[in-house]
Amino acid sequence: MWIKFLLKITSKLSFITFFLLIFTTSAQAALELRVAIKKGVNNLQIGSSTPAVIKDSTRKTIGQVDGMNSFVAKPSGGKVSLAGWNSNSIWLEPSGDGVVWVGDRWYRGRVLLTRQGSGITAVNYVDMEDYLYSVVGAEAVPSWPQEALKAQAVAARTYALYKRNTSRNSVFDLDTTTATQVYKGLGSEYTTTHQAVQATNGQIMTYNNQPILAVFHSSSGGHTENVEDIWTSPLPYLRGVVDYDQTSPVFQWNKSVSLSSISRVVGGVGNIRELRAQKTTPQGRIITMQIVGDRSTKTVAGSDLRSALDLRSTLFRVSPSGNTLQVSGRGFGHGLGLSQWGTYYLAKNNVDYRQILGHYYQNARLATMKTR
Repeated sequence: MWIKFLLKITSKLSFITFFLLIFTTSAQAALELRVAIKKGVNNLQIGSSTPAVIKDSTRKTIGQVDGMNSFVAKPSGGKVSLAGWNSNSIWLEPSGDGVVWVGDRWYRGRVLLTRQGSGITAVNYVDMEDYLYSVVGAEAVPSWPQEALKAQAVAARTYALYKRNTSRNSVFDLDTTTATQVYKGLGSEYTTTHQAVQATNGQIMTYNNQPILAVFHSSSGGHTENVEDIWTSPLPYLRGVVDYDQTSPVFQWNKSVSLSSISRVVGGVGNIRELRAQKTTPQGRIITMQIVGDRSTKTVAGSDLRSALDLRSTLFRVSPSGNTLQVSGRGFGHGLGLSQWGTYYLAKNNVDYRQILGHYYQNARLATMKTR
């Protein structure tokens, strides 16, 4: 759903005290997220920056490992094996201000290694605010104005809480990809993302006193969409609004692809004569497209066509030209909720993050999760 820029910005980060958070409407335990870092892998490098306790599936301490060492976790029968210990699942919990090493990155919090299928899944149990330091840096551009980063922090916090509250997955709430939110551990934390998260500490967008599905995307191409035109049921806070993303580098784009690449989506139509938009959203996104060939005509979903052709959005038009397909489009992402490039433009023009959130999440209001 989202902006991916690699910025070489160095900043000295200090570790902070673990926060206990509660949602304003109900008392609950520390607000910890379960983030799947790796799923179903055959082996995995695990470690800690400080001495760490090893616990088994019953949470009984079974050992300890030294800091700044790497160990290989792997499946063993129906269990997880780590540094000579075997259990149905294994916890690694660093001491003090330690962080954990999972795969190829450092993460705050602790890690659970559990069996899924024939492999191991590593789940990072991490405090919400600590998690956001990384997400804001991975999803937005750390050098953007603070009001833009604050809006991103509130949206990401709300989305994470929504997923935590509604997840039916017994193992994790979110992963680290654009399927949920991009999360890169300490590698995408910056001084500016710390500032934005701390300035909005605990703030979320709500509707009827519940966290909203605060989805976001890179750039809508001029206007966001009503959610029911893209997905299924209508939501009162995900309504189409004018976007301010005209300065986005992906506001308009063009791509040339081979007609043979259409075969990834549909076959048997013969030589392609025409691609005809069959159903579109009010803003012009392709819901279904007819592929007209000299043998037959087939209908394909716009989302499938976007995936097969590696397009930035479904807001596009196509025209065959010889053996190639000329594609012209606008925006990047699904076009729902907050537009990151629109947020950037508004923040550059001194619009407060509260106003930005109110614009992109219609009928929702700002509420607070307070530290205890």
